Amino acid sequence: MHVLDWTMVCGYFLLMIVIGVWSHRRVNNVSDFFTAGGKMPWWLAGISHHMSGYSAVLFVAYAGVAYTDGVTVYFWGFASIGIGVGIGSWLFAGRWNRLRSKLGVASPLEYLAKRYNVPTQQALAWSGSLLKIFDIAAKWYAVATLLHVFAGVDYNWGILITGTVTLVYCTVGGLWADALTDFGQFVIQAVAAVVMIVVVFGKLGGISALWTMWDKLPSNHLNPTTSKYTTIFLLVYVLVKTLEYNGGMWNLAQRYMAAPSTAEARRGARLSSLLYLFWPIVLMLPMFAAPLLIPGVKNPNDSYAIMTTTFLPPGLVGLVLAGIFSHTMAMVSSDANAISAVITRDMMPVLWRKARAFTEVQGLRAARITTIVFVAITMFVATQAEGLGGVLQIVVNWVAALMGPISIPLLLGMLPWFRRCGSRAALVSWAGGLIAYALVYYVFDANQTTLIATPILVSLVLYTGLGWLAPERAETTDRIVDAVNTRSSASSRAPEEGEAVRA
Repeated sequence: MHVLDWTMVCGYFLLMIVIGVWSHRRVNNVSDFFTAGGKMPWWLAGISHHMSGYSAVLFVAYAGVAYTDGVTVYFWGFASIGIGVGIGSWLFAGRWNRLRSKLGVASPLEYLAKRYNVPTQQALAWSGSLLKIFDIAAKWYAVATLLHVFAGVDYNWGILITGTVTLVYCTVGGLWADALTDFGQFVIQAVAAVVMIVVVFGKLGGISALWTMWDKLPSNHLNPTTSKYTTIFLLVYVLVKTLEYNGGMWNLAQRYMAAPSTAEARRGARLSSLLYLFWPIVLMLPMFAAPLLIPGVKNPNDSYAIMTTTFLPPGLVGLVLAGIFSHTMAMVSSDANAISAVITRDMMPVLWRKARAFTEVQGLRAARITTIVFVAITMFVATQAEGLGGVLQIVVNWVAALMGPISIPLLLGMLPWFRRCGSRAALVSWAGGLIAYALVYYVFDANQTTLIATPILVSLVLYTGLGWLAPERAETTDRIVDAVNTRSSASSRAPEEGEAVRA
């Protein structure tokens, strides 16, 4: 890359660090670090929710699908999320917010110890944290792939550079830093996206390419579904993404919890939903046009990077690369904050008695140390990503398939219709979903639709079925469910630290 491109990228990294250091002054306790003290405005929560939901995988694996199969990747990859988050704005956003405001919850899994029991909480915490290690590792590998194609940087160095910068600002500034850098990254990404569209459409003859290029593409590129990405696959993905993006992906639950009120949490969710329905189209237009501009690409996953380095002048290449970085760094920083919350608030107190009596200073220090260790582990695993099956296999086959068994007890446990479902239903549904995944993946060698659908449907049937056939009602469960399903009154307040829902 040209020196102007490196200047742009380095300037972007420096800006992220400055925002993290500035946010450090707003973090005084664990609540500030994990939920921004419940003071995040709805528009910032919404943009942060959106930016934290997808990464450089869009510009690598998804760009590869757009190159070979066309618009189908938008429908199952992003429209499904927009629909799911829209459902969540009505069903989950307000309930997550009440967990913080009424019960003093700072971690998405903190309430599970009382809603079910400690073993259930720990099963979900450990399995979800392990899954997230591989998920984030795939994101590091994706952005390292782009840096390799753009500038010939070694994969491991690419992982180290982006991981270290992300680690600095998310460790120093907590959720405030995550959200504010998400906003800055959204602006940078928007400028980069517009630049890319202008250049690509210029190569295709001007703005008229917006409606004329489709006739020049293979006819199958215009189909919302294909023989591989079927209608059933799309419908299953809507279910998976409804759970994943409304709390199953723990970092996104934090955006709802960080809003000042349930109304603002819902407004933020609606904003994120609209962005997921509209903004990916803007980002992906150059990807859909790629077969016309760079036919015969050997590795379709490199198509977006090849277009950028081929068509953009010095300086703008760095801008687009910074915009691509913004996705991965936004998602990973928020993931790291959420995992740190789960480990610090939910796992450490069970494993280490001393952690139960942490002061605010000790808790905040533990949160930062946990963040550092977790991100370091994901960076190491990222160096092995190719051997694990590559980016798309990790993101689609592993994460999407396993998210359901982890999400169902977590999310449905807040809803009044499932108050009969206790720890038995939660653990059996979790274990049943994981076993079902192992069978269809390793034994029956099922197709991708079956692989994604089976674990979540098995978990859903087991959870609801056991709730009705072998109900487990408890006074503690009723209190928690009633609290998160009752509108806040003027006199309601968040409990003090010692009053929070803890094991």
